Amino acid sequence: MKILKTIEELQDIRKNINSNVGFIPTMGALHDGHISLIKKARLENEIVIVSIFVNPTQFLPGEDLNTYPRKDEADKKICELCKVDYLFMPEISTMYSEEEILIKAPNKSYILEGLARPGHFDGVLQVVLKLFGIVQPTNAYFGKKDAQQLSLITQMVKNLFLPINIIPCEIVRENDGLAMSSRNVYLSNEQRADALLLSKSLYLAASLVAKNERDTSILTNKISEIMKNLDVEYIAIVDREFNEIKTIELNNTIILIVVRFGQTRLLDNIWI
Repeated sequence: MKILKTIEELQDIRKNINSNVGFIPTMGALHDGHISLIKKARLENEIVIVSIFVNPTQFLPGEDLNTYPRKDEADKKICELCKVDYLFMPEISTMYSEEEILIKAPNKSYILEGLARPGHFDGVLQVVLKLFGIVQPTNAYFGKKDAQQLSLITQMVKNLFLPINIIPCEIVRENDGLAMSSRNVYLSNEQRADALLLSKSLYLAASLVAKNERDTSILTNKISEIMKNLDVEYIAIVDREFNEIKTIELNNTIILIVVRFGQTRLLDNIWI
């Protein structure tokens, strides 16, 4: 595995690669969820490139940019064990200049996650577009846990006619059901125990759908009952274009939950 710090290094290597390139953009603090993306990319591509970059433009004032988990040495070892070919670890000054072309996310970026974090997705799309321009991947891998982000990146690729396949990957969970996240390290033991109610409520909703329940208001109420003692930011049942729906549409529905534990926001969802 070769570690690259500059855009020029990566571009020089990339122009001599004529085979499929799988790309996984990350902010580091790699866990089994990231590893699952890397392994899938390894199976499906001749070359695998991972980036680690904590992107400042997607953090709002007061968020955890300065304290976001950073585990560079551990991340390097994980990438090496997963047989990553190139690990791209740029500095902020490498990725951003004083004057930037800004990316404007579409209107659906200002609902749900975007309502709580206005402008967040502008920063996400900005850095992903930059990384796509540098890496020029054949296939790019993203987890379904950040469902709204996945939808917006897919739309960006379509709208800007980028020759990249966006590959959605399943959520990876701890043995007890907690969706893996780099921010899980912020949770106290008590908060972590309470956080299991997210997946519990989603599994209940899925089981009710399996029993032919289709009314989203009933499902929302059931989820709310389970999480009545938590600081729930939102529960939403949407189609895959992120329009709220009143009736479950099989193979076109996502149930999303966001809960706050102090300063930590946890996301979880299930695709129906």
